[in-house]
Amino acid sequence: MRTIDGQTFKMMLLSGANHLYNHYPEIDALNVFPVPDGDTGMNMNLTMQSGSKEIVNRSEQDIYLIAKTFARGLLMGARGNSGVITSQIFRGIAEGLKDKKTIDAVELAEAFVNGKSVAYKGVITPVEGTILTVIREASDTLIHKVKKEMTIEEAFKILLNEAKESLERTPNLLPVLKEVGVVDSGGAGLCTILEGMLSALKGEFIDKNEVTAIDQKGSAQVSASSEAEEFGYCTEFIMKLGPAESKKNFQKNRFTAVLSSHGNSLVVVQDEDIVKVHVHTMNPGNILSYAQNFGEFIKIKVENMTEQHNEILINEQNKSEKEKTASAKLTKAPLSAPKKERVYALISTSSGDGVDEYFKEAGIDEIVSGGQTMNPSTNDFVEKINQLNAKHVFILPNNSNIIMAANQAKEVLKDKVDVIVIPTKTIMQGLVVAMSFNPECDVEINKENMTEAISTVKSGCVTFAIKDTDINGVHVTKDEFMAIKETKDIIGSFKNKFDALDTLVKNLVDEDSSILTILVGEDVSDEELNKITEYYNDMYNEIDCDIRRGNQPVYSYLVGVE
Repeated sequence: MRTIDGQTFKMMLLSGANHLYNHYPEIDALNVFPVPDGDTGMNMNLTMQSGSKEIVNRSEQDIYLIAKTFARGLLMGARGNSGVITSQIFRGIAEGLKDKKTIDAVELAEAFVNGKSVAYKGVITPVEGTILTVIREASDTLIHKVKKEMTIEEAFKILLNEAKESLERTPNLLPVLKEVGVVDSGGAGLCTILEGMLSALKGEFIDKNEVTAIDQKGSAQVSASSEAEEFGYCTEFIMKLGPAESKKNFQKNRFTAVLSSHGNSLVVVQDEDIVKVHVHTMNPGNILSYAQNFGEFIKIKVENMTEQHNEILINEQNKSEKEKTASAKLTKAPLSAPKKERVYALISTSSGDGVDEYFKEAGIDEIVSGGQTMNPSTNDFVEKINQLNAKHVFILPNNSNIIMAANQAKEVLKDKVDVIVIPTKTIMQGLVVAMSFNPECDVEINKENMTEAISTVKSGCVTFAIKDTDINGVHVTKDEFMAIKETKDIIGSFKNKFDALDTLVKNLVDEDSSILTILVGEDVSDEELNKITEYYNDMYNEIDCDIRRGNQPVYSYLVGVE
């Protein structure tokens, strides 16, 4: 076909989003840094799903209206740097389609070139060898090769082929990719989206898989061992997470790590508040009991693999949303009056009830739940800002992968609220910055003081490695504990979490240090907490040691030294 309209473009976008959904764990596995985080594939997937929800029921033939609606959904649902950049690409594409009802190959190429330009403008310091390089080289190649008489399919093939070739070149542009032996994960995600779009264009629309099929060799989400696979029980379930007041906070990477230690052939797929699991285990009851800590089952299937024809358990538990809503209304307190407008408010990203409490002590007004393991979306910040009814709102992202989403929220509300994003990259930076805020000072002085406060604290953390790798000259062994200085400087891999902590603390503390803060995670026992409290109070009796429970997931210890 030589032109496409809005409905054809809608199907291309939905197919691209579905294709990414089916393969995002493979994208996650390409991440260089071996920490259990909110990975690129997951962030791009959640971002694309947010856009898909906005257009799935739209019937307009106008391609600009479809593209604009999709881009708006991406904007509000964008998570992590990769998700924000993806949203900017499609925002630029939508702008390039303004006032158009149908487009030909040349107009398609022009739209993608505009997508590239908008994405680059949205990144303060663009890094080559990333998703930005892939969209730039692919769109530039297309605009130079496209001809008026080309079909849309021919043009899109040029775009996709160059995107794939560009992806293969990313390790030559980013040394850390070459060191670890992978291509850029964000670029791979973009290629996956484009593949799905081309499939729909060819009449081969891609649907979501019930359980994402992924290459066991390529994904950190899979326990690849096939030992004794013919024995035990094939266990599958679909679970709805929450409710928060009665269930534990779900962290996908920790959940996956626990399940992988109790079985093999593991696949864990999360789509918002729905979790789907497939695992082969000798003790399905243990798996199910553990899983129920985080939600309620919608569907369970357990099959004895030794006797394939015997179905052991099928259980349906699916409470209607109407019942839940009715129950909530009976117990819900009367709505409070709208909040009185105030001059200042502070928002911080946090994860863990102890960390949340610490931030509230430091003067934070609202907490946006999330962090390394699940990056909050642009809309999460927008909703909190709207609730506060303040003239000036300071946001502390506390993670380098959240700063772009916070800035995007600032852009969304620029005509309504003065939003100031202080670029904190760690929880400890956020705490120190929050304490430096002075409600008696004007906005510019506070902004200056809070930004300067970032440099007054040295940060570090201890977490477990999700894969074997060698990075920056350090060998990391899967499941060992890493001591990480600031955000990316791995200073060692240890079998014991205390050894990792002690190495980190001794690296951070010097003769000028006056305060040592350690927040212990949910995996740290009271006995371990008492041990380190006594140990560091004795070792550093001339400085103030603040050691307390943060109950943060994934990170055994968060450390700050001022």
